[in-house]
Amino acid sequence: MILPEEPATYVVSRMSLYRFLPLSVQISHAVQVCELPNHHDDPFGRLLIAQSQIEGMPLITADKEIRRYKIKAVW
Repeated sequence: MILPEEPATYVVSRMSLYRFLPLSVQISHAVQVCELPNHHDDPFGRLLIAQSQIEGMPLITADKEIRRYKIKAVW
């Protein structure tokens, strides 16, 4: 994906525009990763899945493998 600006500028400006807040990684998120089925082998993707499950938040992704987990995925 090609962004219209440098990633550091684009992400910060969109977070501000849409009033998104960052989500810190908690111990509960890391522990949840161990409970996930092995549908997806990307460690960062698995952490996002765990956060989505624990926080009850949808995950915005174009990754079709992530949709195999019990989360709400948007794209």
